[in-house]
Amino acid sequence: MEHFVVTDNLKISMIILYLSIFFIIFCSKVLQYFYKINVENLLVRMRSFLFIIIFFTIAFSFTKLIAIIFLAIISYLCLKEFLSLIPIRKTDRPALVFAYWSIPFQFYFVYINWGTMFYLFIPLYMFIMISTMMVISNNTKGFLKTLAVIQYGVMTTVYAIGYLAMISIIPFDYNLKGGSLGLLFYILVLAVSNDFFQMLFGKVFGKNKIMHNISPNKTWEGLFGGIICSSILSVIMGILLTPMSIVQSLFVGASLSIFGFLGDVTISAIKRDIGVKDTSSLIPGHGGILDRFDSLIYLAPLFFHYIAYICNVQIVRF
Repeated sequence: MEHFVVTDNLKISMIILYLSIFFIIFCSKVLQYFYKINVENLLVRMRSFLFIIIFFTIAFSFTKLIAIIFLAIISYLCLKEFLSLIPIRKTDRPALVFAYWSIPFQFYFVYINWGTMFYLFIPLYMFIMISTMMVISNNTKGFLKTLAVIQYGVMTTVYAIGYLAMISIIPFDYNLKGGSLGLLFYILVLAVSNDFFQMLFGKVFGKNKIMHNISPNKTWEGLFGGIICSSILSVIMGILLTPMSIVQSLFVGASLSIFGFLGDVTISAIKRDIGVKDTSSLIPGHGGILDRFDSLIYLAPLFFHYIAYICNVQIVRF
């Protein structure tokens, strides 16, 4: 499979991103050293975010095959974290094997551009196979709960996140400004920035809670601040890296900010129900991989289908 096309606009955007991260870290150090302001939490988050960006930069510097394998590993880690949170019956281990085996198949369909099978494999075929394997186990106690857990886990961590891989194979001709890598860069930066903006505005201006039972730190002020800043950032990146117009970029920025919030609080609701704070401690200051990709569960599919619609992208092989 071919390499990604790296346009000048994408190079400039990546340089600006790295400089911005280093600038924030430098300013935080200054505040901490000279003014004794506690910014350790911000520093931990920014350093972790820097490592994430470095890993993504390395993975996408090679062929699209390497990038797809990298995203498949991300999907595996997310599924593993999700399933490790919830007790699963011993009799359902064959169903779990099928759940994990869905990952190489799903991403292989992306690799060979078999769009139709990508769309149908998990919602249809895995839906049938997982429930079938559970029935074969001949254990009805907790059947529906376990089935729902496994099915939801596969849909969110494999199917939804798999759309990042689908974005990566969009032909360059559909986006001359940044190619498929520019689209990936756009959605990843927007997802992380939206989370940061909502946290920042929530801490500075937040007074009115949105869902105090699910995520006590989420406020209306943080949400609206995130929508405004994400919309502005979306217009800038949209002009540089995507085929979207200013109006389309503004619409997508605001919409993705809202749906990113919904994806975030959905995973938070699951964690609240289980009684855990993070899905794991893999990333210092950020929790687990799933904690960082929770908003992309909604954003990746929505963004892919929107781009496919406005650009009339055809990635279908029956």
